[in-house]
Amino acid sequence: MKASKSIIHMPIIFMITFIVCACAPERPGELTGDIPGPRAEILFDFGWKFHRGDIDGAKAKDFNDASWRVIDLPHDYSVEDIPGTGSPFDSTVVGGIDAGYLTSGTAWYRKSFMVSERLRSKETNILFDGIYMNADVWLNGDHLGNHPYGYTAFGYDISDLLKYGEENVIAVEVKNEGENSRWYSGSGIYRHVWIDVTGPVHVARWGTAITTPEVSEEAAKLIVSNTVENKSGEATELEITTRIIDQEGNEVAISHVPQSAGPENSIEVIQEIDIANPGLWSPDSPILYTAITEIKSGSDIIDRVKNNFGIRSIEYTSEGFFLNGEHILMKGGCMHHDNGPLGSAAYDRAEERRVELMKASGFNAIRCAHNPPSPAFLDACDRLGVLVIDESFDMWNRQKNPMDYHLHFKEWWKRDIESMVLRDMNHPSVIMWSIGNEIPERGESLGAKTSKMMGDYVRKLDDTRPVTSAVNGLNPGKDPFFATLDLAGYNYAVGGDHWQESIYQQDHARVSDRIIYCSESFPLTAYGSWMAVLDLPYVFGDFVWTGFDYLGEASIGWLGYLHRDIFYPWNHAFCGDIDICGMKRPQSYYRDVLWQHEDGHPVSIFVTPPEPSFEMIPGLEDWSKWNWHDLVADWNWDGHEAEMMELTVYCMYPEVELFLDGQSQGRKKTNRENQWIAKYQVPYQAGELKAIGYNGTEDKGSCKLNTAGEVEALQLTADRQRIQADGQDLCYVMVELLDQQGTRHPKAGDLINFSIEGPGSIAAVASSNPMSVESFQQPRRKAYQGRCMVIIKSGQETGTITLRAETEGLASTEIQITTEL
Repeated sequence: MKASKSIIHMPIIFMITFIVCACAPERPGELTGDIPGPRAEILFDFGWKFHRGDIDGAKAKDFNDASWRVIDLPHDYSVEDIPGTGSPFDSTVVGGIDAGYLTSGTAWYRKSFMVSERLRSKETNILFDGIYMNADVWLNGDHLGNHPYGYTAFGYDISDLLKYGEENVIAVEVKNEGENSRWYSGSGIYRHVWIDVTGPVHVARWGTAITTPEVSEEAAKLIVSNTVENKSGEATELEITTRIIDQEGNEVAISHVPQSAGPENSIEVIQEIDIANPGLWSPDSPILYTAITEIKSGSDIIDRVKNNFGIRSIEYTSEGFFLNGEHILMKGGCMHHDNGPLGSAAYDRAEERRVELMKASGFNAIRCAHNPPSPAFLDACDRLGVLVIDESFDMWNRQKNPMDYHLHFKEWWKRDIESMVLRDMNHPSVIMWSIGNEIPERGESLGAKTSKMMGDYVRKLDDTRPVTSAVNGLNPGKDPFFATLDLAGYNYAVGGDHWQESIYQQDHARVSDRIIYCSESFPLTAYGSWMAVLDLPYVFGDFVWTGFDYLGEASIGWLGYLHRDIFYPWNHAFCGDIDICGMKRPQSYYRDVLWQHEDGHPVSIFVTPPEPSFEMIPGLEDWSKWNWHDLVADWNWDGHEAEMMELTVYCMYPEVELFLDGQSQGRKKTNRENQWIAKYQVPYQAGELKAIGYNGTEDKGSCKLNTAGEVEALQLTADRQRIQADGQDLCYVMVELLDQQGTRHPKAGDLINFSIEGPGSIAAVASSNPMSVESFQQPRRKAYQGRCMVIIKSGQETGTITLRAETEGLASTEIQITTEL
């Protein structure tokens, strides 16, 4: 894999697995007829029964669950209101500040379904994309197994336990107990569930891999490997055909391979395929192909799988990271897995929207912290063109919390690594495997030994990507640990603006062949962290903590560390470039300038409020820099007339000029010397602030900040006017309180009530207020800084959804969303 310690060259092709044959059962979740083809992958999310709390006997098939609530998946019960309170938050919960004061506990899920007698000859598997955590699964009272880890997919062959022609019952017990996470994990079956139906001869789950030893703009050589399982009990002669389809639907290559398969045998079938003039996958051009593999026995097609894939090469050297031969700097953000007001529920659209917003804010890379993401998240990164660090664990042998994964690591790490690597290895977006984050034993021989063991196993599964780990407490004592890795992830290597004296230079002088990236950086050190990437060729990227805000680890972006019980009611981390509603925060506007992100905001204006935005608590540690400067996009300061206000202008152009009501407040240089930041002292008066960026005499762009008048209207804006009538698609509606001129009032906090009609429902409501303990699920929300958000979920019928918003003293307003097949 490595030509030397300082060069890692990995030309590869990757693919992603999609639905092979979408089977529409007669009723959701029932298998009462034939499958339309040799294979079906059936979404098994609808019509589950749910009970919060432990209950005896619920695993039995004949248990009476008539009083249980009917729900659809994905589902997170930790964001549901605590009965009798109208809120999901509780200052006394076990998880405390780490969990964002959201509850956890034990719960049960059950689902009844029929299976046709005609499926008796098929193999049927159930697959869970993710359950948090410690899940036990039963079918018709028989225990299928236990799965401790909350972030990896797992499944069972249920063919021999199904009752054909009868009702069947799946029961799942979820046990999210004790202190087991440093962030909000969510609870329940929070990702999709699938039923896979195949013939006895079929491609195994996660059994397709597509790689290439040669990639160029002129040609690519594909090696398509399929693990074929023969469970028919008889030897058989097969023909394997793989066709490659481009984005326009044209067949660009085909391969046929004859293959003998022994009884009860698993074989690897390898095909070499050449593609002329391939389109290469990259963040700027995320081109995907489709591979269709068919297995024939005689004249019968007995299995068919479809895989989307992208062609690209990766290379890491002491001179940086190269994608398809092009030098790329990773503009990265770390991201936890939750979807804000939806909790951890991994709806496909919610996952896609987070990736869209990150890409729109200039990020070209995401570190999935600190666990494998959902398949939908990686699919979105593939489609949209975002590089991904796929990470496995936050701890190994030593605990960070008493009930965390360290209890299961020795028994389960290998199976969970397999689940991550085999499931995700074909995504073109994934460009490295991370085996851990800030592992407690990283400075000990145990840590180095464990790292080598895990790294070797990952490379055995996939030798096309480097293995990494994120390490804090950087010093020479970590050298044995780093020696087991291909790439060195440095957490918080830059403590301020003076990157010239950081540990990067010290370590490069000491270990010159080490290839480094910043796996976590403070928001407050954005300038120094990025300048290190620009100036030091052996540091190929920076991943800020965090790109997207999250629930839990509450208030590290304001009150910081060390955590104390008095931080309630804070529940957001409040450190993300993007807040939990998807709104850019001030540091994201600064990053637009720092990264020269021309599709972003080249000029922006912020105001330091005359009083702190939130209460300050003494005792913030000097090293705790997950906060940003206290800045707001607000020019409404009644009672502060004529007082001097400090204004901060971010500008990516050489000069900027600020105006108040058309009068110049001065023209200032903005460049690397002043970190592209101009400061102004301006006496407050209601009106208009305007900043203009200049390159010489040329006006390159501007930004305005206006005083808002009295609120006159509600405005609803949807991210999409049409959504799918699949029972899972989402529409995000932003609700704003505007004055007569259409300016949002940044201090409006009105309570807004919502109602909905048509084939849809309100999945969640939210605001960006990091201290609000309002319900995420009740049809009302107080605005924060003049806005809040409603998330609409589609039903399974086509039609028109009407969302209506009302608040005291204003005319109601509504918006219509169309659901379609």
